[in-house]
Amino acid sequence: GSAADGRAAIAVGGVFTARQKKANAATEVRFEQVGRKDLVAAVTASGKIEPETKVDVSADVTGRILKIGVKEGDLVRKGQFLIQIDPAQFEGAVKRGEALLSSSQASLLQSQANRDQSARQLTRALELQKSSPNLISVEAVEQAQQAADVAKAVYQTSLDQVEQARAALKEARDNLARTTLYAPISGRVTRLAVEEGEVAVPGTFSRETGLLLTVADMSTIIAKVQVDETDVVRLAQGDSVQVTIDAFPDTTFVGRVSKISNSAKLSSTSTAGGSTDKAVDFDVEVVLVAPPADIRPDLSCTARIVTDTRDEALSIPIIALTVREHEDLPLEDTNAKATPASQGAKPAADTAAGAARKKKEREGVFVVRDGIATFRPVKVGVAGDEYFEVLDGLRGGETIVAGTYQAIRDLKDGAKVKEAKPDQGKGGKGKTEEKRS
Repeated sequence: GSAADGRAAIAVGGVFTARQKKANAATEVRFEQVGRKDLVAAVTASGKIEPETKVDVSADVTGRILKIGVKEGDLVRKGQFLIQIDPAQFEGAVKRGEALLSSSQASLLQSQANRDQSARQLTRALELQKSSPNLISVEAVEQAQQAADVAKAVYQTSLDQVEQARAALKEARDNLARTTLYAPISGRVTRLAVEEGEVAVPGTFSRETGLLLTVADMSTIIAKVQVDETDVVRLAQGDSVQVTIDAFPDTTFVGRVSKISNSAKLSSTSTAGGSTDKAVDFDVEVVLVAPPADIRPDLSCTARIVTDTRDEALSIPIIALTVREHEDLPLEDTNAKATPASQGAKPAADTAAGAARKKKEREGVFVVRDGIATFRPVKVGVAGDEYFEVLDGLRGGETIVAGTYQAIRDLKDGAKVKEAKPDQGKGGKGKTEEKRS
């Protein structure tokens, strides 16, 4: 009987030992020493290529297009002939205006003569009344005064009519001049929206309606990109930019931030739940230093704007930074070596301390010492492409857990860890227990 009991005890002991080994198994992770690196912080934004200066040529008058002097893609000089709109009706308006002005000027001469004649008659009547009151009645003097006032008013009206006719003639001549359109700037015709025989209509409510063609000055090319509101505050005029254009996949172009919009463009984005969120983006213009000769407006592009650089900054991999609930302990406690024993005693201490120590989520990394990973809060600065600048919480040469993402996500404070073998670098948790020396 005692032999059977002994076998049972060994079996139970064996199960217990296997469980204990499994519980004590170390997690396989990637280690990295905290070191110094050159960091470049950048904002990436997409948009399209535009000329810095472009002018939409629109019709100011309604009429049929008789002649178009350019083709899309043509280079034009400032003042070069572009489009002729049928001038017939406007030429008629000019002739009517000229005739009206001549007629008004003739009426003005007539009223001027009447005014002068009435004024002379009034002068004589007043002199006669003064020298020989018996020879002229008071009524006759009043009539002469009234005639002079009326003649003066008629002359003033004629003068106004001449000015009116002159203004109408100028307007008719201006409208006639608007039937011939010339290039407002030197550049390339990037869009020709009409053909000969179509009717040009002024775009009263919409610029698109009256648009005939677009002339763009392609000497200065900008990349106009939309930057998210969280990133735009980090940008400044003159920031260095790398621009990639989809149409030129093998080349990266250099640029500088030339303009940052002061107001946002709101665009609706639909979420998976069906609701619409308002995305707040700001227009940022980047002048390209050496654009290619065959560049065109509206090409898609991506800009990588460098906002900050750090030389030889204490750095940690971005993947290493994680968030955990953490107590605000005194500094010496934080740096104290964590042991499995203290780890086990912690929950009891928490309950004893009660609300005295409140846990809160903190950003930090797992620092490795003697095969134990301890969570330590850190303060980070600028973010490069793969590394964060460390401002506080770590010293150079300390070993931290730098991968994998899965391992860091599941790692507990005080867990045993061991370095993954190079061929298992992508693996998650290690299955074999740590060999003890």
